[in-house]
Amino acid sequence: MAGMGKRMRPHTLTVPKPLIPIAGKPIVQRLLEEIALVSSRQIDEIAFIIGDFGTEIEQQLIEIAESLGAKGTIYYQQQALGTAHAIYCAEPSLNGEIVVAFADTLFKADFTIDVETEASIWVQKVSDPSAFGVVKLDEQGFITDFIEKPKKFVSDLAIIGIYFFKDGANLRKELKYLLDNDIKVNGEYQLTDALENMKNNGVKFSPGQIKEWMDCGNKDATVHTNQRILEYHKNDELISDSAEIYNSIIISPCFIGKNVVIKDSIIGPHVSIGKDSTIEKAIVSNSIIQRNASLKSITITNSMIGNHAYVKDVTVEMNVGDYAQIDFDIK
Repeated sequence: MAGMGKRMRPHTLTVPKPLIPIAGKPIVQRLLEEIALVSSRQIDEIAFIIGDFGTEIEQQLIEIAESLGAKGTIYYQQQALGTAHAIYCAEPSLNGEIVVAFADTLFKADFTIDVETEASIWVQKVSDPSAFGVVKLDEQGFITDFIEKPKKFVSDLAIIGIYFFKDGANLRKELKYLLDNDIKVNGEYQLTDALENMKNNGVKFSPGQIKEWMDCGNKDATVHTNQRILEYHKNDELISDSAEIYNSIIISPCFIGKNVVIKDSIIGPHVSIGKDSTIEKAIVSNSIIQRNASLKSITITNSMIGNHAYVKDVTVEMNVGDYAQIDFDIK
């Protein structure tokens, strides 16, 4: 999760993309919880490969790992040299059974990781394979080819960015081989090259086909993912006991965090509101409102509002970063 998250700006100017909240929890926390649900093993360690995020965020990541009963470890990718290089930055942790996951995607699955397989790549059928890396299967169901953004149809099974390896040391060896021999594509060391070498050396890759794949790559995709996650949890209690709601209508499913104050408003469906936010005389649907935001006299949908943002007298789709102030009624 060391990338700059340019497609999610302005939100990633102040917060790493994997820590943007979805229905009240950071993306990376929800991803790890889903991996834990499909794992037949207790997770011993969670290694986060990050950029320079600062000690406060590093501590937050350690706490996420500990909430799952695991040790949290921080590694740094100082230069953006590709996916293979990023994973190799966690070289001391690449041992035994491991899951590698890119932290800008969420999923729902109804299978358990088969730890008897040598390796697996999680995939999902997509309508437009040309936008993704895809895999081809043989008659036995094993993966035979990895194709990046095919111009002609070869498969509709897209790689979602989550992998299982029974032998983490073997993956480490293949990643090191790429780096030692300076094997790059477009100036970067690519994980798919390591996978190809492993396959050529006899490792059998199985597909892990998930039930739903939810992207968090840009604002619109993240808002849609928030909607889907709320739908999955619509029977849970998603409104904090400390929230104060006056003369307002809440259309479920919605997440409303601690100490949120809502007055004279219609909220929902598919709205997430972070703790300590205030909303007054507003109509809000299908949107993510982060912590300590203040909204008054607005009508918005399909929007993201950052931490500590102040928005007043607006009727528009919005993508507002942290600490922004927008008031069209200013004289």
